[in-house]
Amino acid sequence: MTKWTASEPALTGLVDITRALSDPGRVRILVALRGRELCVCQLVEFLGLAASTVSKHLAVLRQARLVESRRDGRWAYYRRADRTAAPHVTQALRWLDASLDGDPALAEDAERLEKILAIPMED
Repeated sequence: MTKWTASEPALTGLVDITRALSDPGRVRILVALRGRELCVCQLVEFLGLAASTVSKHLAVLRQARLVESRRDGRWAYYRRADRTAAPHVTQALRWLDASLDGDPALAEDAERLEKILAIPMED
């Protein structure tokens, strides 16, 4: 897990963030991770994409420092960046949340995600 340092130019971080937010799948991942941690397998099911595609999306989000990961045995878990992230990261996440508040497509995503979370991880 890479943390932001004062030596990282804000411009580079901003470019990485805008690149990460330029794909609807990556935006959906960030919304799904709001307030929770998800396993890659859950994200694959949620998006209905190949595991390799989801992994590429997560790599872009990690490069932008919008998400953090951890491993637990065979599972890899992702969560949104926390409060220790660079200011431009936390501002981007706040802007994303405010911009998408009440979006009907994301409400459908939330319902789908709740059904996926009810399935045991081993299945």
